[in-house]
Amino acid sequence: MRRLSFISILLLIGNITFGQQLPLYSQYLYNKYLINPAVAGSDGYTSVSLTAREQWVGYSGAPRTFSVSWQTRVLKKSFILEQTRVSRGVLRPKSDGKVGFGGYVFSDKNGLIQRTGFQVSYAYHMWIQHTTQLSFGLGFTGYYYKIDEKQINFEDPNEPWLNNNLRRGIFVPDVTFGIYLLNNKYSFGFSADQLSEAAAKIGSSAYKNFTMGRQYYLFGSYDFSQGNSIIIQPSFLLKMSEQLRPQLDVGATYIYNQGFWAGLAYRTSGALIANIGVKYQNIFFGYAFDFTMQEIQRITYGTHELTVALKFGDNSRRYRWLDRY
Repeated sequence: MRRLSFISILLLIGNITFGQQLPLYSQYLYNKYLINPAVAGSDGYTSVSLTAREQWVGYSGAPRTFSVSWQTRVLKKSFILEQTRVSRGVLRPKSDGKVGFGGYVFSDKNGLIQRTGFQVSYAYHMWIQHTTQLSFGLGFTGYYYKIDEKQINFEDPNEPWLNNNLRRGIFVPDVTFGIYLLNNKYSFGFSADQLSEAAAKIGSSAYKNFTMGRQYYLFGSYDFSQGNSIIIQPSFLLKMSEQLRPQLDVGATYIYNQGFWAGLAYRTSGALIANIGVKYQNIFFGYAFDFTMQEIQRITYGTHELTVALKFGDNSRRYRWLDRY
């Protein structure tokens, strides 16, 4: 038992570098902020979103993720009085709505690994041409990283892993950066997560070789209008890291009257993703089901992801062409 458990832990630590390190989302199109800090406040709304994801339901130790996010934008509210050369008072905006803020808390469990933490971010938005917005974002992340001791069994009470700091947990700070381009027809974004690779750690110096590989996201979408109420939106998400092979999600979403959407996507790791959603007043509900085309699907009930969001802000506080969720 002791030898088997020890080998399992070694395999686990190997997967820290080569396996799924960050949460995986299937409804990223409806809350891009979770993978790109530059999205914070980009649509002019104040938004609160809840996402719950159960991967490979029915399989013990499968990934499980929960997150609650918030984002907003500082828009035009106040004015200052400036004097012109002819001594006439002219009201000019004190704030032109270029600053966005956001934050989220999350809990992610993958096998024996548990990550519980937060991110706070700052975004700067600027208009290029007339209807295209370019945004830059920077986020600070901190999370508590530990091994679930309840799933570790040793016959030897003096086993070093029983007194290891990784079992008790360590705090890991890190940084993420993003760029986001938004138009009334398309959107594209790029972000880099875990930029410091957990180089700065609060805890034992025994973890000087502990690293979390950088993760990169590239996504985009384009809207094809079909009449006044229907939009067909092809999209993609490319996930990359310095250890793993790139993984691509590519699909399309049908949007009706800005209040209903349904889509289908293919993930190159071997999965089909179906999603559906509806808007009721300022509340948004979304659901996604992942069907894995691998052997593990035989012993699971698939992957389920639920998103609930509230958006606040009347017409004067948002950009009118950004109506969709």
